[in-house]
Amino acid sequence: MRFIALLTASILALSAGFARAATPDLAGEVNPFIGTTNGGNTYPGATLPFGMVAFSPEETPLPGKRYPIAAPGGYEWRSNGIKGFSLTHLSGTGCTGASGDIPIMPITLPVEMSPSADDSFTMYSSLFSHDHEEASPGWYKVTLTNGVTVELSATLRTAYARFSYPKDMPANLLFRTSDSEVGSSDAQVTIDPNKREVTGSVTSGNFCGYLSPDRRESYYTLYFAAQLDQPFAVGGTWQDMQIHDGAREGRGGTTYGDRGHPPGRKGSGAWISFDPEKTPVVNIRIGISYVSLAGARANLAAENPAGTTLESVRDAAHKIWNAKLGQIAVQGGTKDERTIFYTALYHVLLEPNVYSDVDGSYMGFDGKVHQVAAPQRAQYANFSGWDVYRSQLQLVTWLDPTTGSDIAQSLLNQANQNGGTWDRWTHLTGATSVMNGDPSAQSLAAIYAFGGRNFDLKGAYASLLRAATVPTEKDLSHRGCEVQCVGERPGLDQWLTLHYMPVGAPGWGSAADTLELAAADFGLAQLAAQNGDAANAKLFQSRAGWWRNLFNPNATKDGGYIQPRNADGTWPQFDPASEDGFVEGSGAQYLWMVPFDPAGLFAQMGGIAKASVRMDSLFYNPDGSLAVTKSGELHAELDNEPSIAAPWLYDFAGTPWKTQEVVRAAMNQVWTNSPSGISGNDDLGEMSSWYVWAALGMYPLYPGRGELVLGSPLFAEITVKRPGGRVAISAKGAAMDAPYITALSVNGRPSTQAWLPALFATNGGALDYTLSKIPKKNWGARAQDTPPSFGP
Repeated sequence: MRFIALLTASILALSAGFARAATPDLAGEVNPFIGTTNGGNTYPGATLPFGMVAFSPEETPLPGKRYPIAAPGGYEWRSNGIKGFSLTHLSGTGCTGASGDIPIMPITLPVEMSPSADDSFTMYSSLFSHDHEEASPGWYKVTLTNGVTVELSATLRTAYARFSYPKDMPANLLFRTSDSEVGSSDAQVTIDPNKREVTGSVTSGNFCGYLSPDRRESYYTLYFAAQLDQPFAVGGTWQDMQIHDGAREGRGGTTYGDRGHPPGRKGSGAWISFDPEKTPVVNIRIGISYVSLAGARANLAAENPAGTTLESVRDAAHKIWNAKLGQIAVQGGTKDERTIFYTALYHVLLEPNVYSDVDGSYMGFDGKVHQVAAPQRAQYANFSGWDVYRSQLQLVTWLDPTTGSDIAQSLLNQANQNGGTWDRWTHLTGATSVMNGDPSAQSLAAIYAFGGRNFDLKGAYASLLRAATVPTEKDLSHRGCEVQCVGERPGLDQWLTLHYMPVGAPGWGSAADTLELAAADFGLAQLAAQNGDAANAKLFQSRAGWWRNLFNPNATKDGGYIQPRNADGTWPQFDPASEDGFVEGSGAQYLWMVPFDPAGLFAQMGGIAKASVRMDSLFYNPDGSLAVTKSGELHAELDNEPSIAAPWLYDFAGTPWKTQEVVRAAMNQVWTNSPSGISGNDDLGEMSSWYVWAALGMYPLYPGRGELVLGSPLFAEITVKRPGGRVAISAKGAAMDAPYITALSVNGRPSTQAWLPALFATNGGALDYTLSKIPKKNWGARAQDTPPSFGP
């Protein structure tokens, strides 16, 4: 099939170079339901690696929920109703959803009330049982209690569905064109029974818009072309509360209401009808595009042409996932441990999403159509920068530097089309500005460090250098603040004059902003060095040390903290258990977020011995038990980004056995093979990437550098197959309850260093461990064994 060649040439070519035996069924190890409750916000539906299409259920809200969605991924394990199957989703987001475009719902009753009516969620949805539901990478199936069996699969830019209706009930299919997860400003649909086609579009956006009244805006239009293999009758259309029997065209958005969510009784769509006795089984192929209806049709023709079967799409998707997941082969561990690992890797590879059409065209942030230019292969979208700069982009690039390069170029393209602003959280063509800091420099530096070199490094550096030194009107604005400040570096003028972010500056949490900007300047220092700009490399390395201006040695009677500070230099009242001045974490948790210079942080705290005592209070209860999650604001919370670097800092204190112990405890407590198995937002794969790195026994701690700090591997044998050099890991005695390193050889030479140089990441090598259930406390304990710190 043509779409396989277009979609997977690089994946299959890469795998062919490594494979010497039949590919194991690693896709069969994945449980897509992990993370679908307990705040993980993942979805179980059909998609491919970085797929534009993610075909998955939209469930009815849980009882008592204020918003018209079950969860931001469209799916909540505890819900028992489905109102449609949408073509697009994001995995693991916060806020109240994004995308979820064009829900399509098979129903077995006549349409006599507008599906936009408040009661229609019940009338035109269906109950279901998890006993009659299954999912695997690229495949989803459910039998609804209304009698319809639904089967879904996907190519990169197209969806495939099969609806099998009972023969003794009405057979209708709803296209809820306006009903994106957080609403729409416009939608339109056209029914053409002669061509057996339904087409249309939805204009939406509004990610986290409910948080800021001045950010409730549309910024993308998705077009779709659905072609059916069976004849159908025109049912009609609806707009708001009115139904129009026999109409072939409909139009109207839901609006975003006065609270940033669809208000109800608004919207539009269409339905078509089948003869269930003659055609009880209906196959539907759907192309999408963010450029045009012609683009949607072209994507469909290229990847999923007439005559394609659901089985062939499903089998191709399974093969593609096996090839991609097979880049990391593990042996040993329990079945649950392998499932958790491969599901985490699966979640890592869902975003960002291919955004350009098969002809390379894509809609830019400037509202104009652009064309991908070589060497870039595809434009990517959906970049949760605040999250993924920490370890997800490193893993994606490490496994596939070409994809990493395309992501870097995509980010530069976005910025160029957005007036030079590198937005920190982009959704399709929307600069949503969600979260804080400026993750762009360290993201690009990380991609470069892990092998993604085929992008316009010079152009990217020049743009980021300007953004870090010249305040813009947006940087000075409070629009969207706190959560959605429009500036790339909100309050940059005060950063440049005070050398910290003061209370009251544009931003979200002045102390957290300071730490994020310090990381951004550290990343920019790496980009400067990569561009041969030694003077600015030195300057930004120095600026990365400005976090010291918020370290108050007298913050509490128990010791100093990084805390909020007023513009006049005075210190406001401070409680380390409070989130005041921070973002999704407390002062106690943020104290450790200086991942590029732990030695400098320890010095500020009075030395390694005092810092170690303080670290112990973060990760251990007074009785010695571990406190890695849900233990209060004075302890770590390893299901969210502000804490995830902290366990690796024991490597710098000469006690790497505690890194090994704490990381393994988090793996065991936060992650399980169950729907509740991710206890916080997965954040477009960031948290899952932390788990994958932890299971490999290493972590890319430094924002924008390639050195890896060490924990310990979970599995007895691990092979990482990647361009530039494979990594072979052997771990004698490996087990979940045996995290402690007693011996290590690196490329055949004994080593007691708790880190690996950057060349290991790019060139590969062999690691041979001996692990134990009992810590060897002198391993890695010497000063020369600790990883490097990069102070000013």
